[in-house]
Amino acid sequence: QVQLVESGGGLVQAGGSLRLSCAASGRTLSNYHMGWFRQAPGKEREFVAAINWNGGRQLYADSVKGRFTISRDNTKNVNLQMNSLKIEDTAVYYCAADPNRFSMHRANFAYWGQGTQVTVSS
Repeated sequence: QVQLVESGGGLVQAGGSLRLSCAASGRTLSNYHMGWFRQAPGKEREFVAAINWNGGRQLYADSVKGRFTISRDNTKNVNLQMNSLKIEDTAVYYCAADPNRFSMHRANFAYWGQGTQVTVSS
């Protein structure tokens, strides 16, 4: 069982930046493909970004390309740097992990964190 913990969420003005981090409790994430998803009120959880186990490949949703960057410290953390934030980026952001599949599909991730709230104000 992999327990994921997100941090770094908060309130920021439009145009600002936040950096989210995801860590695994009691273990490293070095062998896992990782992803970030988000869910706004009344909407389905959607893909944001993913990174493969060694950091060599990344995937991004069209809505965040050029603004968000996913990266990893192979021993502990996976990060999501969010720049030029927009009001529509407001959501709960979830970290996800899977040992086998590098994907943008939420069904392919076996482990999930509890989420961290990101609120972008005007």
